[in-house]
This record gives sequence, structure tokens and C-alpha cells, in this order.
Amino acid sequence: MNARGATANAAGAAPRARRRDAGAPARSLDVYVVEDNVIVLESLIAALEELAPVHVVGTAADESVAIDWLDAAGDRCDLVIIDIFLRTGSGLGVIAAARRKRPEAALVVLSNYATDEMQARCMAIGADRVFDKSRDIDQLVAYCIALSTREPGELPH
Repeated sequence: MNARGATANAAGAAPRARRRDAGAPARSLDVYVVEDNVIVLESLIAALEELAPVHVVGTAADESVAIDWLDAAGDRCDLVIIDIFLRTGSGLGVIAAARRKRPEAALVVLSNYATDEMQARCMAIGADRVFDKSRDIDQLVAYCIALSTREPGELPH
């Protein structure tokens, strides 16, 4: 069990329950996070849920687990946040699959490896934005806030 009370399965996925705050905005984003570093994952979730109208609906640490979740019907997802380097597989595979399987979702890369070449590669396969973990968290929060103001069904790209 992790610090937030979710038990990850053997493949590295953890479902998350929705928390309701009395002062929360009416339109929050359902977000799926693909990140293999547990400390980074927990810090990111805490920051986003505190600073933006975000509800994290699930997480994965592996490409195959993320793609399986994206294949599943029924779970709403407004935004997928993807790291490039994962426990197994790559975030690049997740981006490509997510663009096909969840065309309505915004796809954001959050990586320590956000070089110009990697940014171009991510954008070419379907990412909407690329943020650097070490310096762009404020920009990611601002992006989430802006995304929450779009109309339901309005594509982010």
C-alpha cells in the first residue's frame, strides 16, 4: 500500500477513488498518470490535486499496463501525463497508443529528458505538450487549469 492508500497490483497499476471537496470546482479533470518513480508520482499527484482542478483516476509504471488501461471502456480520461522512461516499455509507446485509443484526451509528457529532439519526437507521435520535470511543474499546473475551462468534448489539440 502506498502513502495515499492505493494498493498497486503486481503490474504497477493503482486505481484511485474520487475525493470530493466542498470548495472544489464543478469541472475537474480526470487524469491518468504514467510514471514509474513512486516518489515523483506521489509528489506530482499531491501537487496537481492541491493546485489544479485535477482528480487522478489511476496510475501505471509500465507501458503495457498503461495501454491496457487506455483500452478499457468506461473510465473517463481528460488528460494523460506520461513519463518517457518507465519500469518496462517506453512512454513513446504510451503516447502513440493513447492518441489512437483516447483521441479526446490531452496528452502531456513530463520528463527529465525533455530535450529539443525528444520534444519533437513526442509531438510527432501525438503529444500535445512536453514539460521538463525539473523546471516546468508550474507550467503543467497552469496547463491543467486552462484545460479544465474548455467545454466537454472540445479537443485540446
